[in-house]
Parts: sequence; structure tokens; C-alpha cells
Amino acid sequence: MELRHLKAFLAVAEELHFGRAAERLHMAQPPLSQLIRKLETHLGTPLFERSTRAVRLTSAGVALVGPAKAAVDAANDAERAARAGGRGEYGRVTIGFVGATSRELMPLLMRGVRAAYPDIELVFAGQVYTSTAFTQVAERKLDIGFVLIPTTFPGLRYRALEEETLYAVLPTDHPLAERESIEVGELSQDVFVSFPSDTGSFVRTVMLEVCHDAGFSPRIVLAAPDSYMIHAFVAAGAGVTITISSCLHIQQPGVVYVPLRGIQQRYQSALAWHEENSSAAVHAVLRVADSVLPRPEHPLSPVPQVVQRL
Repeated sequence: MELRHLKAFLAVAEELHFGRAAERLHMAQPPLSQLIRKLETHLGTPLFERSTRAVRLTSAGVALVGPAKAAVDAANDAERAARAGGRGEYGRVTIGFVGATSRELMPLLMRGVRAAYPDIELVFAGQVYTSTAFTQVAERKLDIGFVLIPTTFPGLRYRALEEETLYAVLPTDHPLAERESIEVGELSQDVFVSFPSDTGSFVRTVMLEVCHDAGFSPRIVLAAPDSYMIHAFVAAGAGVTITISSCLHIQQPGVVYVPLRGIQQRYQSALAWHEENSSAAVHAVLRVADSVLPRPEHPLSPVPQVVQRL
């Protein structure tokens, strides 16, 4: 039994007239009649009662109508899905992110993908820190990861999103809380709150780097798994911390965010994907990202342009 047999059967079953069914299928009547006879021979039972005046379904024909429609519909759906998938309009894309740093960008990307490619399913993995995102994208466990650069990883490509500046997060009663800006070295006598050492947090790495550049190692006395909790601990007076500008939306009561000056290294948020990922759906999402997400005026090098890659 072939799909063409079922399509011919359904045309005759719905028209109950071989001539009209043949016209509907854009074929001559004799080949249509031959297809129906072959199907009846294969099934071992007549599907139609034929007379000079009318064509009627037999009980076997009535029973076949439902399954035949389901089979033809499934074949049509499969064809549409394959064609849409080839154009990048269908499929599943997994994205890793950390809630605080990508809070404002994720909704933009989601809305853009849903508007342009409603049949692409986005699957989000939360609390995926930069180090983990690099590894999972490289191992093809994630298609796309929100990361912070200039840290890079072999085999990955990047699309810069926003310039990140560094801020000290201080309790409101801290001696430096009223300052317009401070240098990192002025925090050398404070205790710090930060991410655990095993999370792969880029924010923690940046904090350690800038403190080291200022000539001291921060004394981390308390760790928490996300920026919201870290800033809450600062508000409670447990210590201070350093954060990036994409986390300023937190605006925890009881803390102030003071810009750090004298930082030489530049940092940017970015999307990362594997350079050998040929998924049309993934590249469709990257095209959407290129149209709806911001781009810094001076992307860190090397950050390839998505439009050149796609």
C-alpha cells in the first residue's frame, strides 16, 4: 500500500464519482481506476460498490476512510516539517543562561523567535554559568549559551551583546557608599560575598582578577548561587561584592551600586555557539538575535559577525 493509493481512495470516497475524483487529482480516469483496483487487490476486499448510476463505499471502504485520512495527514505534516526544518523554521534549540545577567535580553530573544519562527521550540537551561556554558556548548549539550567575554573556548564562535562595566555593591551604611566612584583597592580591608568557587561564575572570576590587579586577594566569607541572594547578603551587612552592569536591575534595597574606576580590561556579554553546529534552527535563532538584541559599539576581538557566518 502506497501513499498514492490512499490519496486516490480518499478522492473517490469523498466524491463518490470516479470522473470528478480524477479531475480533482489532475489525472485521467483509467489510471485512477487502476490504482483503486490495485489497492483492493492488496487488501483482498472491494472498497466500492460500482454501478452505472452510483458509486458507494463498502463496509471495508467505510472502515478505511479514517485511517487513510490520518496517514495522508501525517505524511503531509512530515513533508511540511522537513521543508520548514530545512529553512530553519522548525526544530528545537537549547539555550543556557544565568538569570540575573540575561534577564533583559532573554525576553527580547524569545519574542523575536516566536514572531519569526513560531515552530521553533526554545528550551532554556537556567543557572548555566559562563564556564559551564562554554563546556556544554563545546560538547554540543547546549546549542547556544549566554556568556561573558573576553574569555574564549576552542571551537566556539561569539556574538557580542552589551558592554559590561564593573560596580562595587556596598551596604548603605558603608563608609564609601556616598562616593560617586571608587577604586578596587579601597575595598582591600572589606570581607566579600560571592559565588561558590565551583560554579564557574565569570563574575567571581572577574572579581578575583580586578582585586588581584589592585594588589590584594578578596576575603570571601560567604557564598551564594545567584546575584539576587548575594546582593541580599550585602544588604544584611555580611560583606561587599563586585558585580557587572547587566545585574544592576536587581536594585536590592539596602545596598548602593558604586562604579569602579581604573579598570583596564573590557568585558562584554555575548552569545556562544559551536562553529560546526549546522542546525538550520540554531542559525535561524542567531539571525533573530542579530536583529533584536543589542550590539556594543566596539565588540571585543575576535567576535565574528553573525551575518558573515550565516
